[in-house]
Amino acid sequence: MSDLSAQMISTWLKDYANVINENASYLTDLDRQIGDADHGSNMARGMTAVASLDPASFASASALLKKAGMTLVSTVGGASGPLYGTFFLRLGTSLVEDGELTSAAFARAIKAGLDGIVARGKASPGDKTLVDALTEAVQAAQQAADQGKDLPATLQAASSAAEKGRDATIDMVARRGRASYLGERSKGHQDPGATSMALLIDSAARCLA
Repeated sequence: MSDLSAQMISTWLKDYANVINENASYLTDLDRQIGDADHGSNMARGMTAVASLDPASFASASALLKKAGMTLVSTVGGASGPLYGTFFLRLGTSLVEDGELTSAAFARAIKAGLDGIVARGKASPGDKTLVDALTEAVQAAQQAADQGKDLPATLQAASSAAEKGRDATIDMVARRGRASYLGERSKGHQDPGATSMALLIDSAARCLA
């Protein structure tokens, strides 16, 4: 059993910040091929700020998630800040009570995060964005929860599905964001946002189980 708390969320956010910093050059290289060449640096700046948040200063996991979301909105440039910020804000709104984190609660939370991103960015599956990775994760988490699987199994299912969604973006033609300006030339390139989202769900699988 995993108990949701500000400390648990802090562990996840700090792990993800480390992962982003380790992969910043890789993410920026992916973005250089179809975007503005700043996804890695932008995400590293934002997550470094998020990682500095002291969990002892927050009364609940929800409060920390909401602050993390607002921090990303204010520190990350481009589309990533508002989109990832919205994701964490929606998670904070969904996970309102500390205590046991269940498979169903996790699935509902990332579905709320996906809905927030879609509402803000207007992207759909197949548009070659982070939505492709997150949609697969949400569907896998919901299926695992409906089947009564425990939290570690649900998290792992979500992570594997996010990686599948990330890989699927390689053969897509971008229909949103800067990459959409390339048209058919965007095909054959992995989407940087889908990549950073897959890394986020993988971090959750390691830290929230």
